[in-house]
Amino acid sequence: MGMRGIRGAITVEADIREEIVASTKWLLQEMISRNEVDPEDIGSIIITTTEDLSATFPAQAARMLEGDAWQYVPLMCAREIPVPGGLPLCVRVMMHVNTEKKAKDIHHVFLREAVKLRPDLTNR
Repeated sequence: MGMRGIRGAITVEADIREEIVASTKWLLQEMISRNEVDPEDIGSIIITTTEDLSATFPAQAARMLEGDAWQYVPLMCAREIPVPGGLPLCVRVMMHVNTEKKAKDIHHVFLREAVKLRPDLTNR
């Protein structure tokens, strides 16, 4: 079995803890659902936020998902590179998953305004 990266991103309405956690939870649920991921097969998840989001750690959302396996998934939060003109209020996720799927069969998930980041991957 090999490892693949699954990309995801979502924008939030405001720098509010509940908004960040709820949005990140929705994004993670969509990523695992669309790719039929078992949390036991997740090697790690890296979550970044833009500089305008600091109310909470978005990784808290993973701990709220159903199943004991989520308690053992290694999570790391980091700050996104502040590129001028970049998409604001954005949470990005890179999920490393053990899978037999080919790269072309991975469904990357971009929600809300984050569809602008990779329009080529959002309508597959």
